[in-house]
Amino acid sequence: MASGKQPSHLKLERFGAVLRVTINNPRKKNALNKQTYQDIGDTLNAANKDDTVNVVVITGTGDFYSSGNDMVSAFTEEGPVEERLARGNAILLEMVRAFISFDKLLIAIINGPAIGIAATTALLCDVVYMVDTAYFYTPFTKLGLCAEGCSSYTFPLLMGRSKASEMLLLNHRLTAQEALQFNVVAGVFKREEIETKLWPQILEHGTLPIGSIKATKALVNRFQREKLHEANDREAEALLGRYGTEESLNAVMAFMSRKSKM
Repeated sequence: MASGKQPSHLKLERFGAVLRVTINNPRKKNALNKQTYQDIGDTLNAANKDDTVNVVVITGTGDFYSSGNDMVSAFTEEGPVEERLARGNAILLEMVRAFISFDKLLIAIINGPAIGIAATTALLCDVVYMVDTAYFYTPFTKLGLCAEGCSSYTFPLLMGRSKASEMLLLNHRLTAQEALQFNVVAGVFKREEIETKLWPQILEHGTLPIGSIKATKALVNRFQREKLHEANDREAEALLGRYGTEESLNAVMAFMSRKSKM
């Protein structure tokens, strides 16, 4: 799989039974366009079926994990607006399903800010590690949108209703220290420790018996997968309804205008 053609904004590397997937669009702070959504979902689904892969690690290039959805790309795409939004929504739905359905060990290394869909999908991983200067940011209400990536279910489950609401409703930036405090991440590292301290540990995880990993993960997730799929479906439906609203369009245009002046 890793020896084939590389997706345009993903870097795939194999280390024994470990597959490292690096979001690689540094010019746009690792923003995700529709093709990248598709590639991430396809990569996870392929790794899930590949008997030579035991662990998938997702991280980002440079100082960002990912700045989230590439809005410029979304708004400059050709074709009728309704069709573009529906197609993008369907691709998003399938990518999130790939995270939910992944049976093996899925690890996220948050090497920098993780924004929007990047933050919500990262928290679908089994284990999340974070650089001490990184943060999670989900500015959905600032954009006139709504929760996505199962965050309406996972955020309250992980961090409690009040902190989850502060993030999803009030656009709070969750620092690495807060993420550790609220049990959102398993550990916080200095940037230089990722390669020297964390990565050797992850390579060892790749040697663990995969049958045991899959059996235990299935037991841990047995009550949650159905709820995660339901959350994903409901969020996708609500999100599609939000796209065409005047307040969302105004908020997104204002956001893009501010970004162009930066």
